[in-house]
Amino acid sequence: MPAAEVIRRHSLATRILHWINALCVFLVLMSGLQIFNAEPVLYWGQYGASPDRMLFAIGKHGFPHWATIPGWQALAAGRRWHFFFAWVLVINSTLYLLISASSGHVRRDLLPNRSEVAPSHLLRDIRNHLRLRFPTGEAARRYNVLQKLAYTGVIFVLAPVILATGVAMSPGLDSAFPWLVSLVGGRQSARTIHFTAAMLVALFIAVHLLMVVLAGPWNEIRSMITGRYAVPGGKTGT
Repeated sequence: MPAAEVIRRHSLATRILHWINALCVFLVLMSGLQIFNAEPVLYWGQYGASPDRMLFAIGKHGFPHWATIPGWQALAAGRRWHFFFAWVLVINSTLYLLISASSGHVRRDLLPNRSEVAPSHLLRDIRNHLRLRFPTGEAARRYNVLQKLAYTGVIFVLAPVILATGVAMSPGLDSAFPWLVSLVGGRQSARTIHFTAAMLVALFIAVHLLMVVLAGPWNEIRSMITGRYAVPGGKTGT
């Protein structure tokens, strides 16, 4: 039986920036839940107070302490963790985009082409994923269309929305960009959009980790640590 073909899938820069981003995302999410727990209620508009009708609430105490940083109720500490690692994430993500754009990674690997977003192609990929049929051979060398749509959605839609609404909630920053508060419909609206987008990122992470486990965790994780990826169904060894 021939050995699997091993290719170089991720550059060193991509791997380093990926792991920094992964750490920062978890810390930002967990510290964000700490901040949310100070008032586990979402409103819409400029003000959020008892007379206003709430849109969403999570009990009296919000998320469990094991899901927050710090693990006890500490709003000031949560804000420090959140703001510090949020800016590390912004800087690191900007660097990733600059490197990826200049190397052609975004155009070549992340943006789906016209044939890939055709309904028939999308439906076929959805069916294959639901049946846990993952690409092999030549198709396994590149991202499938669902991966591309998920990655570009997080990078080019959710991330900018989270950043913009975060700025809109900051008294120090929205004085420089007051139009952002008006654009999102008020400070409480910004908080609601910020939280919703963050939960969509958390959902993306959960699905991403599930797919890593189902597709073969050793091969997937090794490719992001060493860059070496064994092509499923590959014909030749290296």
